[in-house]
Amino acid sequence: MKDSTFPQDRIIFHIDVNSAFLSWTAVDMLSKGAATDIREIPAIIGGDMERRHGIVLAKSIPAKKFGISTAEPIVSAFRKCPDLYMAPPDHALYSRMSRSLMDYLHTITSDIQQASIDECYLDFTPVAHMYESPKACADMIRREVRERFGFTVNVGISDRKVLAKMASDFEKPDKTHTLYSYEIREKMWPLPVEDLFLCGKSAAATLRKLGIETIGDLAKTDPEVLRINLKSHGETLYRFANGIDDSGVESEPEEVKGIGNSTTADHDVVKRDDASEIIYDLSESVSKRLKKHGFKAYTVTLEIKYATFKTVSRQTALDHPIVNAASIHETAMSLFDELWDSEPIRLLGVRTTKLVSENEPVQLSLFDMNNGDDRTISAGKGPDSDKQKNLEDALLKIRDRYGEGAVMRGKVKKTDDNGKKENK
Repeated sequence: MKDSTFPQDRIIFHIDVNSAFLSWTAVDMLSKGAATDIREIPAIIGGDMERRHGIVLAKSIPAKKFGISTAEPIVSAFRKCPDLYMAPPDHALYSRMSRSLMDYLHTITSDIQQASIDECYLDFTPVAHMYESPKACADMIRREVRERFGFTVNVGISDRKVLAKMASDFEKPDKTHTLYSYEIREKMWPLPVEDLFLCGKSAAATLRKLGIETIGDLAKTDPEVLRINLKSHGETLYRFANGIDDSGVESEPEEVKGIGNSTTADHDVVKRDDASEIIYDLSESVSKRLKKHGFKAYTVTLEIKYATFKTVSRQTALDHPIVNAASIHETAMSLFDELWDSEPIRLLGVRTTKLVSENEPVQLSLFDMNNGDDRTISAGKGPDSDKQKNLEDALLKIRDRYGEGAVMRGKVKKTDDNGKKENK
């Protein structure tokens, strides 16, 4: 069922790992044979285990029930729960876990702004046409993160960054929440003022002295009163309380090492033709992003996850770099035919690596030529055909101007009741 209520101009996700340091430590411990999942017992990530110095960096839900809070002294946490389990921080592990998460999210879109090691903003707008609804995509992300990595995330959805951030802090763990501009009166204004993003304890205390108890109270307060008492920070809190935030997702300018995309099928894929259509759609998405960044690729990888959750992948190195969807699709299908064991498929993924500039010269051999200047487009046998490139570039311009549905690729459907094939 389509979500007909979400705004069409801009959709932003805020993705936040639940108790990141503790969850990542738990996953690592379980992978090494630990019998106990520390997320299920009173546990914290802290500093010096012997001296019990430092502060609580992360806590489990059972620890929270003892009143233990992030940033409180470790000695205080042990007073509240003498049997508390504590593990030291492992920042190298956290960096690896964070990178794995971001690499996965980049298979969905390159429009990602990492806000910290365990959270990021994702601009859903450019890829909205690929999913049933924002919530459907967010739920898919949560499911894939849980199944791939063993930890969970919350996803907040909104048309404003600050509201997406607020939504991701609603009920945890492993939840999807929306907080669109039209929902702030119902969902955000009744919350205590200290729940507002960037409203710290000091600011909250000042606001309470002014009789401002809820975010709704703050939103209705004269901005001049807030400026007098909290200076420029008061103006910021006033804007956030009213859902005013025009900032966009600023993609990180980093070296792109690979570009890919994957999708979980609505139902198990059991026919090659159906898999081919999905792989072509993925190839188009990858091709579009390669062109956006000005790259061609020397390597294509295909991933298959079966209904049993078994995952297999294979890659091939090409003699010449490719960028067009047809060439990526042809290469991916050759890998598919080598990999697929005819079992039902749950997920398909296409990824390109060993990227080079689109302007890098390509040396042709005599075997790359057919009848004069006509170039082959067989996977690994020659560069992209100029005709195919011009066609795909033209389609891309039309879709960018008139929308993704302006021009559709012709596909062959099953035979109709009269045994005739139908085009769609």
